[in-house]
Amino acid sequence: MTRPLRRGEPWGEQTSTTADVEVSGGDADLAELVGRRPRPLVRFRPSQSDLGRALGLRPEAPGATEVAVDALVIDERRRPSAVNAVILGCSPDRLSWMARAVSLSVVIDDRTWFRGRATTVVVASGQFLRGVDVAPRGHPGDGWAEVQVYELRRGERRAMRRRLPTGTHVPHPRIRTGRARRVDIALGGRGLPLEIDGRAQGGVTRLAVAVVPAALRLLV
Repeated sequence: MTRPLRRGEPWGEQTSTTADVEVSGGDADLAELVGRRPRPLVRFRPSQSDLGRALGLRPEAPGATEVAVDALVIDERRRPSAVNAVILGCSPDRLSWMARAVSLSVVIDDRTWFRGRATTVVVASGQFLRGVDVAPRGHPGDGWAEVQVYELRRGERRAMRRRLPTGTHVPHPRIRTGRARRVDIALGGRGLPLEIDGRAQGGVTRLAVAVVPAALRLLV
């Protein structure tokens, strides 16, 4: 399948095709293939992979089913792409009372969606983040990114972290959630740290993330 999953449609189809390439490692290792060739068929042998967790994928999986997986392209490919999650600011699983909120705006699909102070913006095509259920509605093949903005007060952050493993941290009145094909974020002051598929990328003051539907095909 080389297009986004439609509602109610089964994900994946049986195949006997041989993989174009094999990749072992984490989500960032898989994301390195994005844009190198059009929709390669990949045998992915995951280790510490949140995408692998979402797929129930094991290194020894038989690889008899092909599924299409989305990617997140960051800053028009000036930064590494992602296959699971992009985090701006303090990651939800590490959000403590010390994390500072900054002024920022979030535009989703050319519409101003958030303007205010927040510690964290999550843009996720997948569901999990270091094993916790950060985006319960996330699906790596539906052509959408789940977007979250964290405005939590300092005293609310520990309770949020306790609920993360089960995805019950949302809904919450100070965690704004939505979905988008494209997300543009602008900060009003100093930059925030950027994390792409678990790898730190330094600080940024502006960020653009766009979904590329069915960017890769995986054998599972």
